[in-house]
Amino acid sequence: MTGKKIPSDLLTVIGLVLLTDLFVLMPGLSETVFRNILGLPLVLFLPGYALIAALFPAKSDLDGIERTALSFGLSIAVVPLIGLGLNYTPWGIRLLPILISLSVFTIIMCGLAYIRRAKLPEADTFEVPFRKTLLEIKAEILEKPEPGLDRTLTIILVISILLSVTTLVYVIITPKEGEHFTEFYILGPEGMADNYPTNYTLGDSGKVIIGVVNHEYRPVNYTLDVRLENKSLPIPGNMQQVSLAHNETWEKSLTLTPPEEGKNMKLEFLLFNETDKNTSYRDLHLWINVNSTGT
Repeated sequence: MTGKKIPSDLLTVIGLVLLTDLFVLMPGLSETVFRNILGLPLVLFLPGYALIAALFPAKSDLDGIERTALSFGLSIAVVPLIGLGLNYTPWGIRLLPILISLSVFTIIMCGLAYIRRAKLPEADTFEVPFRKTLLEIKAEILEKPEPGLDRTLTIILVISILLSVTTLVYVIITPKEGEHFTEFYILGPEGMADNYPTNYTLGDSGKVIIGVVNHEYRPVNYTLDVRLENKSLPIPGNMQQVSLAHNETWEKSLTLTPPEEGKNMKLEFLLFNETDKNTSYRDLHLWINVNSTGT
């Protein structure tokens, strides 16, 4: 096992993972279209490919088409499972935990694939013949003696494939204006959609996390109001007015101290936009109980 060269396909996968992390996390780079171009394979292909490489290290296990199809299929299966697992951790389903989890999973699978391939005879090990394929294409187009018509058709075919790939990339990365909407959500104190504080003793406090995501394709000024039984509760000044650009996310922790006793009281979270100050644009609520001290 020692001394064997790392296969080029595994190096490519690891390189793409690290490059994606760089373009997602680095300010400046994260605003470019390359973030989307690199992010799609990380979600839709690379985790499945790495897992297939670890499970089937020999070239006789699967052919190229089967590996490609299973790579897409397993990625679609693995990514939601990782997200489901993150939902039950303190980190929750957020960009950074998902990025780290996918990257670590893919790199670990590449490591296992390298170990398993290294134990096989070199002739039986699966590899992607990048260099060989490029040389064959070059020979087919430039060096192989062919009638003029055949060579012309080969060149047209290659150009057509390149144009198709270019068109696909353009369609993926070109912003398309879809439905205009705003995400408005509340999370429990652990950052998950669970364990909301609903039972209080008078004078005690509870914490929720409030989030707003602007998908309106324009900057929007929001106003937040929290009401208990239709009476506004005091909230920090920096949470009352929220200005967000398109696709910008705002998330803050809010500590609530219900001022009165009651059963099944409606605690409302109202989000207003700049177009209508009287009717809430989005609203959420919890039903809470507040008991007297010592009850």
